Formats: sequence, structure tokens, C-alpha cells
Amino acid sequence: MLTPGYQLFQAANNTAAFEHVLASHRGTVSGLLGLSRNIGLIAGASIMGAIFAFGVGTEDFAHADASSITSGMRLTFLTASALIIVAIALVLSQPDTKVKNRLHQ
Repeated sequence: MLTPGYQLFQAANNTAAFEHVLASHRGTVSGLLGLSRNIGLIAGASIMGAIFAFGVGTEDFAHADASSITSGMRLTFLTASALIIVAIALVLSQPDTKVKNRLHQ
């Protein structure tokens, strides 16, 4: 499920990022895209792991009861859902974006 999501997003994102880049700067932009993607993945995994640990309420996951694990998962998924809603709202609030224009066609 994760790989098709990356495939659909990365192709469109990279195309949009390279749309107005000069040929002489494409290597730099490509490196920055890879760096930002890796930083985002590492930071996202770390932050979501911390949110899960906070939701569980203990550092000893092996001995946590099922309701604590459920609470941690619930908090993690609610946080991720809220972040998705904020991201969609930010995209749709932009005055002139290709995404917004396609939605209104």
C-alpha cells in the first residue's frame, strides 16, 4: 500500500519541482529533493513514534496492556489524520494551484 502512494506522489511532486528549474541546476534540485524526502521520512517516523509512546503511557511496550497499545495507536492515527487535513486545507487555500484548478474543472 505504501509503494503505490510513493509512486503516485513522487512522480507528480518531482515534475512540479523541476518545472521551472534550469538544466544547469537540476542536479542540485534533485539532491535537495532527496534530502528533504529523507529528512521528512526520518522526522515523521520519529515524531509518530514519540506520539505513540506518549499515547501508550509507558516506555516498556513489551509489558503494556492491550488498551494502552490501542490508546497509542488511536492517538497516532488521529494525529496523522489531522496533519493530512491541514495539508489538504493548505493546498486548497493557495490562490492559484494546478491541484485547485483541476478540482474545479
